[in-house]
Amino acid sequence: MKLDKRLLQQTGNARRYLVITIGLSVVIGILTVTQAHFMSQIIDGVFLSNLKLEQVSDWLFLLLLAIILRALLVWGSEVAADRAARNVKTNLREKLFSHLFKLGPAYTRSERTGELTNTAGEGIEALDALFSQYLPQIFITVLVPLTILIAVFSADTLSGIVLLVTAPVLPFFMELIGRMAGVLTRKQYKSMSLLSAHFLDVLQGLTTLKLFGRSKLQEKNIANTSESFRRLTMSVLKVAFLSALVLEIGATISTAIVAVEIGLRLVYAQIGFQSALFVLLLAPEFYMPFRALGARFHAGMSGFAAAQRIFEILDKPIASNEAKPTNPYLAFEPNEPLKLEFEQVHYAYNGGERPALQGLSFTIEAGQKIALVGASGGGKSTVAQLLLRFFEPDSGSIRVNGLALGEIKAEEWRKQVAWIPQNPYLFNTSVLENIRLGKQGASLEEVIEAAKLANAHDFIATLPQGYATVIGERGSRLSGGQAQRISLARAFLRNAPLLIMDEATANLDPVQEARIVEATNRLLEGRSALIIAHRLSTVYRADNILVLKEGRVIESGAHHELLAKNGLYRELVGAYRERGDAA
Repeated sequence: MKLDKRLLQQTGNARRYLVITIGLSVVIGILTVTQAHFMSQIIDGVFLSNLKLEQVSDWLFLLLLAIILRALLVWGSEVAADRAARNVKTNLREKLFSHLFKLGPAYTRSERTGELTNTAGEGIEALDALFSQYLPQIFITVLVPLTILIAVFSADTLSGIVLLVTAPVLPFFMELIGRMAGVLTRKQYKSMSLLSAHFLDVLQGLTTLKLFGRSKLQEKNIANTSESFRRLTMSVLKVAFLSALVLEIGATISTAIVAVEIGLRLVYAQIGFQSALFVLLLAPEFYMPFRALGARFHAGMSGFAAAQRIFEILDKPIASNEAKPTNPYLAFEPNEPLKLEFEQVHYAYNGGERPALQGLSFTIEAGQKIALVGASGGGKSTVAQLLLRFFEPDSGSIRVNGLALGEIKAEEWRKQVAWIPQNPYLFNTSVLENIRLGKQGASLEEVIEAAKLANAHDFIATLPQGYATVIGERGSRLSGGQAQRISLARAFLRNAPLLIMDEATANLDPVQEARIVEATNRLLEGRSALIIAHRLSTVYRADNILVLKEGRVIESGAHHELLAKNGLYRELVGAYRERGDAA
């Protein structure tokens, strides 16, 4: 089983704890030899040389001291290894989350949330046993037997040769078994991730499954996935037990060979009793680290499998939009409306397989409100994703007040944008903290003022704990309109010069929509805005309307001008009216 060098590179501050563990392993080896030396001296002196206890009291004291020191150092080694594991987990978890944030929606939208959650949770935790048990045991398995081997060679060369010849056999069998176990453990880890992802999907869609009577089918699917995971787990455990059995048998046979060889030579007076006893005491200690390594083999393999998946994510290249800007963003005033220019912008999903924008060009003048309309798949949401810097154009350019958007650091640019999605994501925390996402460190007074502007204060005041009320996962304790007004409050609090609205009034009743339209009109004042909508009530307030089809602007103008052209916009308006949208 090959050790990935990147695992050791992740140790960081934990490296000193691993060094301590290695150093203590050497001292433990020396104390093991010392313990065997004094024990053999005491037994030889008392039983063969007829020494009194008073005469061996010094040896007894040193033996007791060696035993105590060895126990303390073993404990200290475990503590150091545990701290190393905790540091590695913290370091790697921070790197993983940081990298996922930098990869952004462009990566996470193609991955299953449950699988990523499993990697960030169980995957990172699997490294605990790897760093606290398996890796330290590898060092112990090298250093302690080496120390004992030197001591045995100094006492009896023939016994040292026996140990030297039998020792490589055990790691050899471990390597053979490890190759087979590695494949099975990776399959087991993937099966566990699949089970986690499937279970999360079922939980999130439980209402829909119940409604359509499909819950029993999903129960069966989860049961099948669980059974597959169980079978793979049993296969991995069989290999782990086989590894432990091989090492146990090998160590026992090797110890027996040493015992027989020592016994025969002792009978024929070819070795002294003290030396023979010294070697016999050390022989089990010589093979003990190999046995311990076998016992921790399964934990090590699980850690390696998890690490492989973690590194697969960390190896994903980060988009260039996280690069440092060549033009400092301080050139913009915080409340100055922005001018945006799209020039022949092309973008395709999945490496060019799905063209979304094809030579898109348009301009949003400072303070202007532009609406994008068109059939689904026309490229409207892609425009928003490009402006939010979740994707980068394949070709063409996007400019902000004359500067290329790609030259502005993404993190700094997003501070100048307020985004109102169709389905705002609300976290399982208080109303106050959800609104505060718009401005870090905002005071309660600022949050309340933003909520009032968003027409949200009145309903928040009726909640059980007001602004301290926890609203549930994804805002499950709020209605759709209430969640939308929380999103508007975030935008008011952010007070950004550019507003992007993605169908913010879809699927709402007239009363809720009227409140949101009123708040939105207030929010639009003095800002540049891009409105992505499927409803007429949303686009009426726009200064200019762009009609998109297959990633291109095919019509543009005011509402009445586009109606007069008798083109796609007029068809869309007819469809809106047929479904009951107000004209």
